[in-house]
Amino acid sequence: MPDDEIAFTDGDVEALRLVAALEDDGFIDPAVESSLARKLGQTQSRLASWQSAMFLELLAGSELPGDEAVELASLLLPAMERLQTYVWRRHLAAAAGRAMAGSDELSRGIRVVGFADIVSYTRLTRRLSVVELGNLIERFEGLAADVVALNGGRIIKSIGDEVLFVTDTPAQAAALALALQDEVAAAGDLPELRIGLAYGTILIRLGDVYGEVVNLASRLTSEAKPGRVLVDRELAAALDGHPAYRLRRLRRVSVRGYHHLTPYALQRASSHD
Repeated sequence: MPDDEIAFTDGDVEALRLVAALEDDGFIDPAVESSLARKLGQTQSRLASWQSAMFLELLAGSELPGDEAVELASLLLPAMERLQTYVWRRHLAAAAGRAMAGSDELSRGIRVVGFADIVSYTRLTRRLSVVELGNLIERFEGLAADVVALNGGRIIKSIGDEVLFVTDTPAQAAALALALQDEVAAAGDLPELRIGLAYGTILIRLGDVYGEVVNLASRLTSEAKPGRVLVDRELAAALDGHPAYRLRRLRRVSVRGYHHLTPYALQRASSHD
């Protein structure tokens, strides 16, 4: 690129000024500035890619000439920007409310982490068309998002055939996992799920979660039979005596990183229990 060619805009300069001001105010720790920029970039990049695909699909269907397409974009983009700001503010308010009302356990990062994984996903990708696979993922992610929200949980991320979520309490996690299995079974045309749950202290960083509890939940998911929910020892102990649930200790298993992992099968308590 020639030295005299403009590479940045006034908007880029203003963004840098905003970051510097937030650092000066102590809101952004300089040590995590690069991580924050990367996380924001990744999140917005995914959103922009999705919106761009939607816009191109709209243009392809409308067959508008170039000048009318530009005019349409000038109307849609501000509307999308306002919608994004609205959704962000609602989520920010909800997160702040949870933090202010949180218990000592929540302040120390103690949560339940869960994975819900589609059974035989690799085989499905070979059998389904691209459109059919896209519809399947859309239905699964939509159903999971509804069930997680209704049961007080939060989706951390979706990774194709898998959803990672957290809840603040053991009871929420148990209700969520069993409800998710019920909803998938009731749908009739969705593949079965494996679900694993683990309870303990996690690292919450820039909207993602890390730590041994996350690893345990992942390993338990891999060990679960289709349609089942497995939990770790800590969550089983936290749910022990809860009238709504029954836990059955299974034989120890050896998985990557854990040679003596003890899973517990989670079920609803029957009326005869």
